[in-house]
Amino acid sequence: MHGNLFYGCGTALVTPFKGNRVDYDALEALIDWQLDSGVDAIVILGTTGEPPTISGSERAAIIECAAARCAQRVPLIVGTGSNDTRQAIRQSVEAQRLGADALLVVTPYYNKASRDGLIQHYNAVADSVELPVIMYNVPGRTGMNLPPETVAELARHPNLCAVKEASGSLAQMTELARLCGEGVAIYCGNDDQIVPAMALGARGVISVAANVIPAGMRALTDDWLRGEAKRCLDAQVKYLPLIKRLFDEVSPIPVKAALSMMGKIENSLRLPLCPLSDDKQARLREEMERLGLLG
Repeated sequence: MHGNLFYGCGTALVTPFKGNRVDYDALEALIDWQLDSGVDAIVILGTTGEPPTISGSERAAIIECAAARCAQRVPLIVGTGSNDTRQAIRQSVEAQRLGADALLVVTPYYNKASRDGLIQHYNAVADSVELPVIMYNVPGRTGMNLPPETVAELARHPNLCAVKEASGSLAQMTELARLCGEGVAIYCGNDDQIVPAMALGARGVISVAANVIPAGMRALTDDWLRGEAKRCLDAQVKYLPLIKRLFDEVSPIPVKAALSMMGKIENSLRLPLCPLSDDKQARLREEMERLGLLG
């Protein structure tokens, strides 16, 4: 099944800016560091990549840059979702043309959709491309849930073969595993729930924390896949305080602050997102120092 794009850790990469422009040099350096750290996939233009503020020309340049850097060493997964099905189709077709290996398509936000509308939306996107499509459920962002029963029905389409489950509900993750079994590749979308998610059959995680600790998050998932459950649990517990700090504000605000502290990017976001407050930066720095991430 081509939905098994990767096992382990995929990094939901930030989009670095310098001032108000995309910093392509920093983007290339981030991807090189991620690959050298052994991550199993690169995800661009997902939630962490600030896609609502990325122009069409910037999207194309970011995808081309990432595709050239990944050079088929790991799958390149591109976020192409929209609350306008026509736009999602346009973005998906473009991403396929520019070298994406798979697509990450979030549920429609703001205008939302009925169950029938969701099914038609995802089928229309999947019909437009020849790539695997990862359905993305993150109700905290979109205001709507993608129920396991709907995922199971959508999985009848050969391209709709994976789901990133970020509802935060282990009950929903369990129901996904029960209904979808081996028919859908499940990826955990919450860094603080990797162990229980993989125990329920998730193939791995699409991780925000991996921006900062790529080798650590890759080792965590690899330990589970090799049957080292205790080592995996120990790593989850070790990194939990950092993960909490990385979600002190809406992502990617804290993770960009962390990467800036590490000297990897400028701490620049596009409005309506703005930099992390001083007190939260101090708490984040304390955790990073505890883990030896600041030299």
